[in-house]
This record gives sequence, C-alpha cells and structure tokens, in this order.
Amino acid sequence: MIGTYIIIAVLLLFPIGFLVSTTIAAGVIGWALQSNAEMANEDSELLDCNY
Repeated sequence: MIGTYIIIAVLLLFPIGFLVSTTIAAGVIGWALQSNAEMANEDSELLDCNY
C-alpha cells in the first residue's frame, strides 16, 4: 500500500519539478545570451533602445 502512495507522489511531483527546472534553465540561458550580446556590442547606440 505504501508503494502506491509513493508512485502517486512521484507522478504528481515530477511534472512540477520538470517545469520548474526548465524555467530556471531558460532564465540562465537568457541571462547569459543577453550579457554576451551586451559585451559584444558595447559601443552600439541600439542598446539604449532595449529597455
């Protein structure tokens, strides 16, 4: 009976953990790409338009 509860808990928590981890990964990748683009284009006047 305890095995059933463990399986149900895993099936309910795995999708939530997956979505949270992909959200964190997307944030880190976005931050890294933005900082790389800003460093590569320091002298561009277009950076003032981004915000």
